[in-house]
Amino acid sequence: MAIRVMLVDDQVLLRTGFRMVLDAQPDMEVVAEAGDGVEALQVLRATAVDVVLMDVRMPKLDGVETTRRICSDPNPPKVLILTTFDLDEYAFSGLKAGASGFMLKDVPPGELLTAIRSVHSGDAVVAPSTTRRLLDRFAPMLPNAGKDPQHKGLERLTDREREVMILVAQGLSNGEIAARLVLSEATVKTHVGRILTKLGLRDRVQVVVLAYETGLVRAGGHR
Repeated sequence: MAIRVMLVDDQVLLRTGFRMVLDAQPDMEVVAEAGDGVEALQVLRATAVDVVLMDVRMPKLDGVETTRRICSDPNPPKVLILTTFDLDEYAFSGLKAGASGFMLKDVPPGELLTAIRSVHSGDAVVAPSTTRRLLDRFAPMLPNAGKDPQHKGLERLTDREREVMILVAQGLSNGEIAARLVLSEATVKTHVGRILTKLGLRDRVQVVVLAYETGLVRAGGHR
């Protein structure tokens, strides 16, 4: 079944360009478009969508608040934030709102397609090392940064799961974590899945954010 994608951006030409790229893929289909957040929420009530490509700077309702509302629903689609500048505060806010990652608007088509497939498959973080750099920069803005070391669920993690969580938050891939801990990638993936379940998180982006909020990882990646 094709990945159902929604494009949310106030620039018609940009949506047209993305649609041309996505519709040319045998495993993707653009099923909806919207020019602002209000329209996006209305369309989503009547349209089944797997992945939303979300601009942040739009009239009526910006992409961050739209993302927050989408992700507060049960079984929401995954959201990829589209931003103009790397390490943009809007991208940070989007991750806090529940987005599964962010991409630059001028991303090469191949990287965009890979990101959509990754998010849809549940591997869901686009460029974890970039997410970490983003949080390194904006960590002081986290309202509870380092003040909630006993977040509900953390005590349920095994020592190994906590170790894996810290490495995920430091931007390592499953393969890199496996090499560091001398484990198989399958075992690492199992640990990550258990971490998500125990902490009630959707994806690796949320693992990174929570690790910074609880002080497991601090700006610069230090414990």
